[in-house]
Amino acid sequence: MSHLAFVLLSYGISLAVLLGLVAWLLIDQRVQRMELQRLEAQGIRRRSQKAQET
Repeated sequence: MSHLAFVLLSYGISLAVLLGLVAWLLIDQRVQRMELQRLEAQGIRRRSQKAQET
């Protein structure tokens, strides 16, 4: 394997890993927001919200 091929393959793998992490974070953000909306619909509020209301 030539030096150039090794470097390009390394960059490609790194890019794939970074894109995978970004995708995972965006998916997890969506899941967490949906869960928060579900809990708020049940009447469960955030602790920080109580401190702001007083």
